[in-house]
Amino acid sequence: MGTEQHGRQEQHEPDPGPHGGTLDDRRGHQGARVVVTGAGGGIGAALAHRFAAEGATVVVNDLDPAKAESVAGEIGPSAIALPGDASAVVAEAREALGGTVDVYCANAGLASGGDAFADEAVWDAAWQTNVMAHVRAARALLPHWLERGSGRFVSTVSAAGLLTMIGAAPYSVTKHGALAFAEWLSLTYRHRGIRVHAICPQGVRTDMLTAAGSAGELVLAPTAIEPAAVVDALFDGMAQGRFLILPHPEVAGYAAARAADPDRWLSGMNHLQQKWETR
Repeated sequence: MGTEQHGRQEQHEPDPGPHGGTLDDRRGHQGARVVVTGAGGGIGAALAHRFAAEGATVVVNDLDPAKAESVAGEIGPSAIALPGDASAVVAEAREALGGTVDVYCANAGLASGGDAFADEAVWDAAWQTNVMAHVRAARALLPHWLERGSGRFVSTVSAAGLLTMIGAAPYSVTKHGALAFAEWLSLTYRHRGIRVHAICPQGVRTDMLTAAGSAGELVLAPTAIEPAAVVDALFDGMAQGRFLILPHPEVAGYAAARAADPDRWLSGMNHLQQKWETR
């Protein structure tokens, strides 16, 4: 559901690393200091494991202390469990990492279902977790990153942020917001050494896919991939300096079709909606 830009091809510059050189030309991410929110399972746990395997020290953040401790324990000495709200983790994570965060993975999210009549509390929780947690993290990270001229912000969005998801208005709307904020960060600060990546997968075999219920079974489950495949796509994209990370490559075509003929695309999605309603 993503699309490639047309016109002059952009030249991507490698990121300055935390100790000189670049994050892309050093061997893996040796020595990088990384924070992953929502890392108690699924994509977040896979991110934490991969960064640690590449030589990084990783803060494993999750609302559930037991899950954060478990993943950190699996990783070993290079991981630090830091339970708590993803909206307020940066200061404590920076201290735990010795004063610097090189890579921040805004991965915590809520798969909030419901329609326009969902409770205000459901809408607010989705907004706070899927959008404002990213904004608050950026506020805390940017002053230091801009001063030193480097930093990497990874936003776990969703293909729903490029398109939509039937049966999940709060999720779809806030994931569009997450993507919009990631785009804004990238266009505003890339010339100052800040690299931003937006991960937009379709179905991933995690608890969130299970929580999507019958809509997830219809739309996402048939092409669902493992969390490790999402992480592979991110690391390929980071090496190539790409903003948009599409673990399901076919998403690019869906987004192009949506942009080219919105009414035809909406009619197709409405057909899917009707199919779901009659299941």
